Amino acid sequence: MSNLSFDFTGSSVIVTGAARGIGKELAQHFRQAGATVFMVDFDGAELDTAAVEVGAEAAQADVSKTEDVERVVATVVAKTGRVDILVNNAGILRDRVLWKLSDDDWEQVLAVHAGGTFRFTRACVPHFREQQFGRVVNVTSYTGLHGNRGQANYATAKAGIIGFTRTAAKELAAFGATVNAISPNAATRMTASIPDEKIAEVTGPIPRFGDPAEMAAAVAFLASEEAGYITGAVLPVDGGLSM
Repeated sequence: MSNLSFDFTGSSVIVTGAARGIGKELAQHFRQAGATVFMVDFDGAELDTAAVEVGAEAAQADVSKTEDVERVVATVVAKTGRVDILVNNAGILRDRVLWKLSDDDWEQVLAVHAGGTFRFTRACVPHFREQQFGRVVNVTSYTGLHGNRGQANYATAKAGIIGFTRTAAKELAAFGATVNAISPNAATRMTASIPDEKIAEVTGPIPRFGDPAEMAAAVAFLASEEAGYITGAVLPVDGGLSM
């Protein structure tokens, strides 16, 4: 765990896709920095275990369903009186070359990545407007800009998140809210299944995969008071992969 640089005492934070990997690390980082953290994930059993470990609130939800998203945001506001920070990290993979992608493969990946980012941000806007403060940090990907064989759906969703981030940044500026994104490259359970030769291909230009804690430090910066003059940015946290 990296050293904490920012104080989030009194802040109310929502992290989606939080039962494992980068999302769990993000939740832990914010919790140790003093925030009240609400961890959101579709996998209720794994989420409950992770939330106990982190000391956070568990909120089981499908980010592709508006009713689930609005229920989570309403619960956060009912319990804390506000929502300060939203981290849209939830995602799924349905990897196939495009001529083998089914409609469901396509639609589900877009619904979770891009749709979840849209729905949670939309649900938080009335509270940002009332508070005249808010922070949104979205998780996009190198693949969203450069593509990757077998991931037409994922690349489209992640590219869409970049466009959404920049549009929302312009629209939410009037409410004192910033909207940014990170493009991470971290070792997670997902990367553990990648064959060694593919890892060598991916990491060839860079020294290593990042640690999820390094992703959390970048998100914490963008969510901090100190980053209030940064909005619409997509920060590569990838060890130079995108150079």
